[in-house]
Amino acid sequence: MSPADICIEKDDLRGEAIANFLQQHIDDMRAVSPPESKHALDIEGLRAPEITFWTAYSISAKADAGKGSDGGKRDAAGDRQIVGCIALKELPRLHAGKSCPPALEGEIKSMRVAESFRNRGIAKALVAFVIEQAEMRGYQCLSLETGSMPFFKPAQALYGKMGFAECPPFANYKQDPNSLFLSKRLF
Repeated sequence: MSPADICIEKDDLRGEAIANFLQQHIDDMRAVSPPESKHALDIEGLRAPEITFWTAYSISAKADAGKGSDGGKRDAAGDRQIVGCIALKELPRLHAGKSCPPALEGEIKSMRVAESFRNRGIAKALVAFVIEQAEMRGYQCLSLETGSMPFFKPAQALYGKMGFAECPPFANYKQDPNSLFLSKRLF
């Protein structure tokens, strides 16, 4: 499977398959991050009006065959497999810093790829998709928080390759040795 074999669709987070997929995300974050450093939103938090959520589905029946129980969940129709997700949160115009002056900006939330679909370019496709969405909305900056522990090294490397650079804590985040804050100027 390659990024060409997925479709990314806006999701209202009402389906059981995406709820299970997101629960695996929360469980992973709890396993690797201390409670005071876990910033992953649960499904209710992701339904906030300032957040748009997308699910990535496999559109290749051949790629779907035999995939395991590691998060590649089937949607309600049973004909598509969830391979990843990502969300975009619109931030209030409070994040003044060297990387991003106060302006219309967003935050990447809940970027996840099912374990059996990792290292195939899907995470890169999801991040590129949300960058494009942020640009279409006129955001001047896109920021994110990720963990600083070894579990998060692949995500850190991906964000770095896509132009994100370390920045101070933004929005309501505080300095945290278990967090890495990154931002990318869009305009």
